[in-house]
Amino acid sequence: MKIYIGADHAGFKLKEEIVKYLKRLKHDVNDVGALKLDKGDDYPQYAARVGRSVRMDKKSRGIVICGNAEGVCIVANKIRDVRAAVGYNEFAAKTSRTDDNANVLCLAGRVLKPAEAKKIVKQFLSTRFSKAKRHARRLKQVKKIEKHACPPLPKQKRKPSKRKAKKR
Repeated sequence: MKIYIGADHAGFKLKEEIVKYLKRLKHDVNDVGALKLDKGDDYPQYAARVGRSVRMDKKSRGIVICGNAEGVCIVANKIRDVRAAVGYNEFAAKTSRTDDNANVLCLAGRVLKPAEAKKIVKQFLSTRFSKAKRHARRLKQVKKIEKHACPPLPKQKRKPSKRKAKKR
């Protein structure tokens, strides 16, 4: 499977471990950066690169890593057709695939140990979308929101105020 992977300085060390692991499993790994440790870099560029790559290559998956996984997840989810999910454990990784058909896994470089992260990655990559009706229905709703943005909330009728107006 083609895997796009990227990380900032906080996820760099874990990314290097995951890249080696994925290559041992014979995956086609495309490392979009950071290619060297730079403590002054920022995660948005790497998450966006992974997200755009996964959007263009529909059969691929992505992995993005920053300190707590949240920043890269926010950025990746800005890319249309990307469904990024934080993989804080194997259950989260599995259900992000079975229920939400996630195509980008977000990992916390400052939290996860390499052995734990590898289990999460393995679970994410080996799990298929369940195609259960309720999950497919929800993903259609997500797609509609993504395409048309969020519709405005319906206006609520105001109840007349019982306060007396002040005389001026």
